[in-house]
Amino acid sequence: MRALVVGALGQLGRELSSRLGDELAWAGGRDGLDVTDESAVFAFVAQVKPDVVFNATAWNRVDAAEAEAERAFAVNAHAPRTLARAASDVGARLVHVSTDYVFDGSKREPWVESDPVAPLQAYGRTKLAGERAVADANPEHAIVRAAWLFGAGGPNFVATMLRLGAERDEVTVVTDQRGGPTWTGHLAAALVEVAEREGDVGLFHASGNGACSWYEFAVEIFDRARMRCRVVPTTSERMARPARRPAYSVLGTEREPGIVLPPWQDGLASYLAEQAGTGAAAA
Repeated sequence: MRALVVGALGQLGRELSSRLGDELAWAGGRDGLDVTDESAVFAFVAQVKPDVVFNATAWNRVDAAEAEAERAFAVNAHAPRTLARAASDVGARLVHVSTDYVFDGSKREPWVESDPVAPLQAYGRTKLAGERAVADANPEHAIVRAAWLFGAGGPNFVATMLRLGAERDEVTVVTDQRGGPTWTGHLAAALVEVAEREGDVGLFHASGNGACSWYEFAVEIFDRARMRCRVVPTTSERMARPARRPAYSVLGTEREPGIVLPPWQDGLASYLAEQAGTGAAAA
């Protein structure tokens, strides 16, 4: 498999690039390829001639997207369509990463691939547009919805909690949003596996097995990191932000075979070991 990774400077892209090894034909970020430049994307993909294109790039500043929806749309919707078309032109499969935020959070059991979508914010709407664009532009596609990502080399909730825990005696975290925290190491391995399933196309859900609130996630982080920092519970209403978040965005799957990742606690343990430099990150 000759692979091209777009968005390789982010936490997921870095992990993907590392795991692909000799199969990696090219990996880079905006400095190497501007995904919003349609002609540049077509020319570059035609030159590399990959078997699979991984799209790990995204405008993921959820609150900022409310005021900058046009810029978010360019990266989250227009760019995936361009990548999908360029990949199709050279006979390549596209593996595109999407989000749990395409759902409105109204369920109280895991969302599966066929559930109706109804994003609550601009970010989710642009990501949903990207999903549809990819499906229309390249029949050989895998659209993988993930959730609550954390990994080395990028900003994420775990890194934020570890920083705040070192600076403060307490942090305040919401209890009324539930999801499935996902370590990029586990997700990247699953994406590589999906890329190899030629002909197995459509939507896939992939998040750390199990569920928790952001509050419970923070408590687990501090417990495992052995940090003395009190976690104060609060609600989304009290910590209002520009973009609404779904109250329940736990992802499940109805596919056979679907993607089933290890428990989110295992991912957290691997991330913390990786950060500590023990080399104990799980595959």
